[in-house]
Amino acid sequence: MKKELFEWLIAIIVAVALYFVIHQFLFLVYTINGDSMHPTLKNGEKVIVNKIGYTVGDIHKGDVIVFHADKTDDYVKRVIGTGGDKVMYKDDNLYVNGKKVDEPYLDENKLSKTNVQLTENFSVKDITSPSVDTIPEGKLLVLGDNREVSKDSRYFGLIDEKQVVGEVALRFWPFNVFHYNFDPAQ
Repeated sequence: MKKELFEWLIAIIVAVALYFVIHQFLFLVYTINGDSMHPTLKNGEKVIVNKIGYTVGDIHKGDVIVFHADKTDDYVKRVIGTGGDKVMYKDDNLYVNGKKVDEPYLDENKLSKTNVQLTENFSVKDITSPSVDTIPEGKLLVLGDNREVSKDSRYFGLIDEKQVVGEVALRFWPFNVFHYNFDPAQ
């Protein structure tokens, strides 16, 4: 009986230690709060965020990320531009480094928009201080997929790569909308 109890105690300690390591260094569970990423991610859905991916790899345009907006709040947004990019919106079209970029994740919102344009005209220099044409290294331009309600780089400017918690790897709740890989290029 003592041996069995000891084995159970060891198993519980190992499970708690594994949970701590996984939660602290590898993956986090987040609950989506708000409609800024609708329809890609909806209010109340649960996602798993890959924390380790960016420690061994780079942040790419199109990635859906979680980042620290301030000391108490984390936001979920899509990376539109990275360091060295010239980003511009004109007539509801995205241009990165002079090339038009398709945004299929906006199709549903473009059909139901309430304004003339889903995304107003702007460029990097409109959201940076001091005004520069190119996103500085180590900075990111992020936007919500639901452009009409999203508080994003158009409001708070560029974010530091150091603010990034990780990439949204998969949506697991509710089960009927399970999805992974939010990159439109894949």
